[in-house]
Amino acid sequence: QAQLVESVGGVVQVGGSLRLSCAASGLDFNSAGMAWFRQASGKEREFVAALTWNGVTAEYGDSVAGRFTITRYNPKNAVYLQMNNLTAEDTAVYYCAADHTSFRPFIRRTAFTVWGQGTQVTVSS
Repeated sequence: QAQLVESVGGVVQVGGSLRLSCAASGLDFNSAGMAWFRQASGKEREFVAALTWNGVTAEYGDSVAGRFTITRYNPKNAVYLQMNNLTAEDTAVYYCAADHTSFRPFIRRTAFTVWGQGTQVTVSS
């Protein structure tokens, strides 16, 4: 059974940085696209970032482009989200997600069907 477990988020000040990690098990991580989504209170889930199975292609949501970076380390079945220059609008529950269609060469945002439990990130002033 596929499982994604995010690291504990936390509280960070405006302008600060935070790195989230996600550990995958029960799926062929080496061939899976990985992504991060987030959902702020009272809002719809929002795409944050995604990375193809080989790490070649990355996509970012407009609100985080240039501030967030998604990476992966296949030997550890892990994906990371480095978040810099955080603002109050980044406060949300962050979810790790996997697209387990093997070796998809591009990112399809609707194909991420395996989800972690989410981790809270709060940016305070």
